[in-house]
Amino acid sequence: MAYDEELAKRIRELVAGEPDLAEQRMFGGLAFLVGGNMAVAASGQGGLMVRVDPQDTAALRSEPHAGPFEMRGRAMDGWLRVDPQGVATNAQLEPWVRRGVAYARTLPAKR
Repeated sequence: MAYDEELAKRIRELVAGEPDLAEQRMFGGLAFLVGGNMAVAASGQGGLMVRVDPQDTAALRSEPHAGPFEMRGRAMDGWLRVDPQGVATNAQLEPWVRRGVAYARTLPAKR
């Protein structure tokens, strides 16, 4: 499944003007990186992938439409998947994007 191009456009609008921002195709989706660190992505499996503080992962999984991001069948702390229903409006999408960007900014820049 290709990523949702409309979702990518909406993310792009929310992060417009962010310094040191880049887009990169990853994992079948389109990732938005801040300082070389992934912040959010329009997932190739639908919905949104969000990078978060690993200590917040468990609590954030209880948010509506949020769940674990799994790689090779294993849930990854510091990453969440948000179903398409959870990012259907900009009011739903924006807090997730802001959270991902804010966390990526706390990480050392990759060059």
